[in-house]
Amino acid sequence: MGEIHHAVYGWVTPALSYFTACLGAFVALRGTRWALLSEGRTKANWLLFASMSLGAGIWSMHFIAMLGFSVSGVRIRYDVLLTVLSLVVAIVVVGLGIFVVGYSRNRTGSLLAGGAATGLGVAAMHYMGMAAVEVPGHIAYHRATVGASVVIAVLAATAALWAALNIKGTLAVLAAAPVMGVAVCAMHYTGMAAVSVHLTGAQESHGGVLALQFVFPLAVGLGCYVFFSALAFAAAPSKPGAPGRWRPAQPVIAGPAPRLVPRQRAAAGR
Repeated sequence: MGEIHHAVYGWVTPALSYFTACLGAFVALRGTRWALLSEGRTKANWLLFASMSLGAGIWSMHFIAMLGFSVSGVRIRYDVLLTVLSLVVAIVVVGLGIFVVGYSRNRTGSLLAGGAATGLGVAAMHYMGMAAVEVPGHIAYHRATVGASVVIAVLAATAALWAALNIKGTLAVLAAAPVMGVAVCAMHYTGMAAVSVHLTGAQESHGGVLALQFVFPLAVGLGCYVFFSALAFAAAPSKPGAPGRWRPAQPVIAGPAPRLVPRQRAAAGR
């Protein structure tokens, strides 16, 4: 049995990963809210933006946290293909849940279906990312703890989508994003608590790349994407003025999102 450490750099990697998860949640919540106020291609673009932000944020959170993961006496490598595939899975499956909420007329049904799809996507990303870990031996999991991590992922995703549907003001979003960051990190570290490593005696696995060669630059790059997306909200106008009339534009990040208009009423007003 290899001796496992989850935070070899102290609180640096948990703190950075939590911050990244909060940013991803904030951008996704705000983007989904504005998608629900839009129609046509604009709606699809907002939903796609929210999906990429949440998926990239969760993926970056996972692999930044994994920089603090170590097994005594061995060097950990990562399979490049599985690492990239886990990112694709995160964005696609999380996007499926967000698009279900964005286009469904049944709010309750779409919330449950979207939360389940998004949560399972987060869990799939986590364990596919763990499958990319290469050690001289094999990694085993405690099944009950794995099940608990999946339940946490589904509950967290459902709560995030509920927040996107119901939270209006910026202060409320700023309060919800850290809560979602806690939930995502709880899922990650619950899943990591299920891990045990059985070594073969070698000091290094064959193939794969070291984290600092590939995973770290990619995770930091995606983290920067999420960070600058959050800053972009501060510069984007919340609502254009009427044609021919000038009106100061309020930043999206500072202005509260308007109330959602029921679809039937919106259709009748056209």
